[in-house]
Amino acid sequence: MNVKIEQSWNSKLTDEFNKPYFKELTDFVREEYSKKTIYPPGGLIFNAFNMCPFDNVKAVIIGQDPYHGPQQAHGLCFSVREGVEIPPSLRNIYKEIENDLGIKPLASGDLTRWAIQGVLLLNATLTVEAHRAGSHQGKGWERFTDSVISLLNREKENLVFFLWGAYAQRKGEVIDRDRHLVLESVHPSPLSASRGFFGNNHFSRCNNYQKMAGREPINWE
Repeated sequence: MNVKIEQSWNSKLTDEFNKPYFKELTDFVREEYSKKTIYPPGGLIFNAFNMCPFDNVKAVIIGQDPYHGPQQAHGLCFSVREGVEIPPSLRNIYKEIENDLGIKPLASGDLTRWAIQGVLLLNATLTVEAHRAGSHQGKGWERFTDSVISLLNREKENLVFFLWGAYAQRKGEVIDRDRHLVLESVHPSPLSASRGFFGNNHFSRCNNYQKMAGREPINWE
């Protein structure tokens, strides 16, 4: 199946794209886009991969669903388009970065600047119907993104996986803790951030690990 995705990922995921479940998923997604308002725009479904080629990946942040409001989702988890109000969870992420690293957060919620440094901003489900959170769960995206995590776990070394909240932690159960650094805490949502997200120091721990692996630390600005 011809999937429009960055070349290095395309070559790694060809077998996955040719599995029957992925054809069923593709048929479902096409039908949804033809009849309803679906986010992100079709050309940005694989934006996380297009902005962060396989060989560049140094860290992975796992989210759940794209934002389901207008003009928000653009294919990177927790990120919103330039000029869109910063959502509460991302605001809390910025607050923790400031506490951890002393970096003043930018006014922009567009995290493309992280992706191009090697941070794969991966939602478990890559599409959603407008104003219907979780509406595309259970259609095949989770199986696909599980395969991406397994691929990274197997073929790369010394990655940093950020698993915030129970959903991401379950998704990350396959990760080899001896081969990669796994950082876990509660989700940055306002409902839980004060119970262990603030003060987790994940961003400095990630950068210390990057240095130990002989790589450039990530600029979390």
